[in-house]
Amino acid sequence: MQCVHQSCPPTKSVHTTRSVQTDHLIISKAHPARARSLLKSHHPQTPPAPPPLPSPTSDARAPPPPISGPFAAPPRRGRFWKRRAPPSRTFAEMQTAAAFRPCLARPLRPLLPARPLGVSSSSSLSPSAAAAVSVRGTRGLGLLPASPDREKRQVACAAAAGGAAKAKEEGGGFMQTLQLGVGFALWYLFNIYFNIYNKQVLKVFPYPINITEIQFAVGSVVAVFMWITGILKRPKISGSQLLAILPLAMVHTLGNLFTNMSLGKVAVSFTHTIKAMEPFFSVLLSAIFLGEMPTVWVVSSLVPIVGGVALASLTEASFNWAGFWSAMASNVTFQSRNVLSKKLMVKKEGEESLDNINLFSIITVMSFFLLAPVTFLTEGVKLTPTYLQSAGLNVQQVLTRSLIAGLCFHAYQQVSHNIMIYLYPELENTVSPVTHSVGNCVKRVVVIVTSVLFFKTPVSPINSLGTGIALAGVFLYSQLKRIKPKPKTA
Repeated sequence: MQCVHQSCPPTKSVHTTRSVQTDHLIISKAHPARARSLLKSHHPQTPPAPPPLPSPTSDARAPPPPISGPFAAPPRRGRFWKRRAPPSRTFAEMQTAAAFRPCLARPLRPLLPARPLGVSSSSSLSPSAAAAVSVRGTRGLGLLPASPDREKRQVACAAAAGGAAKAKEEGGGFMQTLQLGVGFALWYLFNIYFNIYNKQVLKVFPYPINITEIQFAVGSVVAVFMWITGILKRPKISGSQLLAILPLAMVHTLGNLFTNMSLGKVAVSFTHTIKAMEPFFSVLLSAIFLGEMPTVWVVSSLVPIVGGVALASLTEASFNWAGFWSAMASNVTFQSRNVLSKKLMVKKEGEESLDNINLFSIITVMSFFLLAPVTFLTEGVKLTPTYLQSAGLNVQQVLTRSLIAGLCFHAYQQVSHNIMIYLYPELENTVSPVTHSVGNCVKRVVVIVTSVLFFKTPVSPINSLGTGIALAGVFLYSQLKRIKPKPKTA
């Protein structure tokens, strides 16, 4: 390569990296610009590095140009917002597919006020199902009308729900009726066995005070056993409650004693016919001590009761005055117990209320202790193996039947109170609702018929007519007692 200046000596140029560097050293002193161009031609520049990728925390992309009109993009709702892909199916297709989904276990609540579906009166739906359709049936959310398939599905779901609820209600009602029927059957069965075994013992062992004391003793053992084992909740009794229960225990003791005295003197059927006059004494004592005046209808229902008992008494083959007045005294004492329970058993603050079963158990234990000294002072302890052998009686038979009679006596009382609690759990300690009174009337009929058949008691047609009239009056009384007098307006 030769320099353009005349003073520069000629130099041979070789196109190598080393010669170029030598020429650069030679030329750079005299001609710097030419040296730079020479190096540029033999050393091309490296391509520029690509721009760095945007970091995840920064968006270096330019925003898209805005689009106006019906195809405008929706506003962004976040820093990393991305437009969702359009649905693959239309709204109508999705709605039609939803109509064939299975019924949900729990109906969904509409987000907006629902409009009831129109169900024709000729539909086979029950009223509960139609009400369910009115509540749950919506025609969408107010955006689009629901499809006919969806309406059919809602109607079908409501019908299925109504049918299931109705079947459940019918099943529960059947079980409740079955349990109640078993309760009444046990009540009647225990009462029948009590009257039969009690009458058999009193025929050969004419000591009603001893028999009554044995019955209270058996009932007390059963009550204590139930409290100890936890079958029955042990009550917490205060001294004031014991004082209030004491009069009830006294009249309860007298009532059972008079009943056993009547059963020992006259036939079982006649005793229960006389005891059908309990409503008469209930109305009389309630009016005297509680001020509860009966209605005209209740008073009119007492006429057949009194007339039927009188007719049956006139034609009774086993009639005697001791048995008659003992049964009447039993009516007075038992109805006095009901009146006293209403007047004395008032719950006070800080005292635990007693249910009917616990109250009866406490009364039974107190009656046992109340009658014990009377037994020692009057008849003495006669129900012993030694005395029974000396009297020529079968010891095992008398003792066994006495114990069975005591167990049945306590059992039918317990079942009776259980039926009361089952029928009316909210009434707690109230006395004799109508249904229980009707059941008691039917029980008396069953006991009379059974005792007549078992003991082969001679019954005349007039006696049967009088008994039937008295029991019909008891049933009429239990029905008319529900009629409340209208309050007088000022």
